[in-house]
Amino acid sequence: MTKTRTLLTLTTALAAFAAPALAQSKGDMHLGIGLGWVKPDSSYSNTAAGPLRPNDDVRPTLTFEYFIANNVGIELLAATPFEHKVELQGAGDVVKLNHLPPTVSLQYHFDTGSGFRPFLGAGLNYTMFWDETGIGALAGVPVSLDDSWGIALHAGVDFDISDKSALRIDARWINIETDVKVGGAPIGKVKIDPVVLGASYIFKF
Repeated sequence: MTKTRTLLTLTTALAAFAAPALAQSKGDMHLGIGLGWVKPDSSYSNTAAGPLRPNDDVRPTLTFEYFIANNVGIELLAATPFEHKVELQGAGDVVKLNHLPPTVSLQYHFDTGSGFRPFLGAGLNYTMFWDETGIGALAGVPVSLDDSWGIALHAGVDFDISDKSALRIDARWINIETDVKVGGAPIGKVKIDPVVLGASYIFKF
């Protein structure tokens, strides 16, 4: 919840700096290429196997946004697969896995009139898990995580470089909770709920 409150505070601050002027027009498109740093919730999830927590990871990201109205866009987030190790408190890393978190968001862009363009967004995330492998204390034990649906919040700022490009700094909060099985037996739900910090170069069309 602390991360959620921090993101909401950031979005409120960005909106306060924004003026209600035209930022982008209907039919415009943005393509973003950058890096995303996935930081799962720092708290442990209590399960029958013990408290579990995934670690951080950084991967290249790709975004595409189409403006369905002036200032209003629909954005798709994609990335190369993220890889995480999951720590069992007191026993070290016990699971290695890959995941992809494609996210669709509806976003509103503001214009300050000075090349500083905040935006706010909210949408839906679908997270796929695969290649779950038991390691350490769970080496050789089958592990599986269910795919997850959840809401996503997004806030960021575009700094115009030219009429056709910008530098973007952004943050997302994504609701990701997954049911885990170890050795075929359910052990409970792991809450990941990451903040994703990003930096990207935006091409405008």
